[in-house]
Amino acid sequence: MPGTKLTIWGRANSVNVQKVLWCLTELGLAYERIDAGMQYGKTREAEYLTMNPNARIPTLVEGDFVLWESNSIMRYLCLAHGSGTTIYPEAPKQRASVDRWLDWTLSTVQPVDRPVFWGIVRTAPAERDMIQVQRDADAAAEVWAIADRLLSSRRFIEGDAFTLADIAIGSYARRWLGVEGISRPVQPHLTRWLAELGKRPGFAQFVAPPMS
Repeated sequence: MPGTKLTIWGRANSVNVQKVLWCLTELGLAYERIDAGMQYGKTREAEYLTMNPNARIPTLVEGDFVLWESNSIMRYLCLAHGSGTTIYPEAPKQRASVDRWLDWTLSTVQPVDRPVFWGIVRTAPAERDMIQVQRDADAAAEVWAIADRLLSSRRFIEGDAFTLADIAIGSYARRWLGVEGISRPVQPHLTRWLAELGKRPGFAQFVAPPMS
């Protein structure tokens, strides 16, 4: 749909919205973003539920086409607007290798990320259960050790080339390495990789700002 405006519904401090905005930047695509979710509301309104029955963010709208789920949105943007892009390879085996990491962020990373992030960043200091948060952080450390070992022998998640896998996992890694008040093991390869991602404009603009 050449010339049709891309609209992203979702607040900028959502990790899943951040992934999509970073992807849009990598592809050089223009878009409009509309705040929605948490303090902005809208997601429970009838108009929004017609677009996304899950009442969650982000949601992409392009003309009469509507798509939700952040990883699906990133895949679509690459397929529809990123002809020849290296961030989502065309070769079936290379693409499947990227896709598995997008699935991994949902099946493995997100479940251990959420309790740590919410337990500190989105819980008032007086209400934090730091004993439980540290237990959750210990569980998260085991998951992030997988990525740290992988990155000991490669530049990016899928080798020498930056891909959607780096966007998806990197957005969560910023939270893991950036949250304060927990003890976590030194993970030098993960730290090196995140520092390299930090040089990319999309990361710097959308992922790196203070967490909230």
